[in-house]
Amino acid sequence: MRVLVTRPAHSGERTAQRLRELGHEPLLLPLTRPVHDKAAARQALETTTGAIAVTSAEAVRTLQSLGEALTPHLSRRLFAVGETTAYEARRLGFHSVSASSGSGRELAELIAASKVDRLLYLAGNPRAETFERRLTELGRHFSVAECYRMEPVAPSPEAVATLLTNNPPDAVLFYSRQTAGNFFDIPRVESLLLQLPKIRLICLSNTVAEAVPSILRTVLEISPMPDEKSLLSLLRRL
Repeated sequence: MRVLVTRPAHSGERTAQRLRELGHEPLLLPLTRPVHDKAAARQALETTTGAIAVTSAEAVRTLQSLGEALTPHLSRRLFAVGETTAYEARRLGFHSVSASSGSGRELAELIAASKVDRLLYLAGNPRAETFERRLTELGRHFSVAECYRMEPVAPSPEAVATLLTNNPPDAVLFYSRQTAGNFFDIPRVESLLLQLPKIRLICLSNTVAEAVPSILRTVLEISPMPDEKSLLSLLRRL
């Protein structure tokens, strides 16, 4: 099965390898790229104490860029969304890492149950507000530092049209609402997809799926859990 991956290049390569291991043919179309703010991350760490929360592996990659300046903070407890991000944090050297099963809401509830007094959220821009909203609902105090932003990558409309017409993909994977929105903003994409009745648009969550035009909802699939393992499991049903 030919599967179009719309993740940033670094994450997309990792997903592509998993797809190959499952017997699929990945097609990479990065629609965003991360820009890390090392200075903001360092200042946030040096002016706070207590636990750290991350909802994306991009935040962990920003921390990795700090080098030896990160060492004094590796003993701080770290909370992460999903086992993939937690794994990246452990590999970086954090001693105590806890992971939610895959959503910002669940991460907030895990933190609240852990009775954490001080919390630094290393966030990105743009981002969903689910995690922060739930923390506030639970009465938890926290500070936020934006340590990376996702910038749009604009592929050639002609190249995308060729991709969708010459031996087109059987499925398209969307991991964020921003990326899905960027994809459907590309000229002619919607009309070209309407000519592919067997294609499947597979989204990581309901929030991501909100960016899919209503006219394409008949070919939409939503992962049962907001993690990559669940997302890729849907390919077996196609």
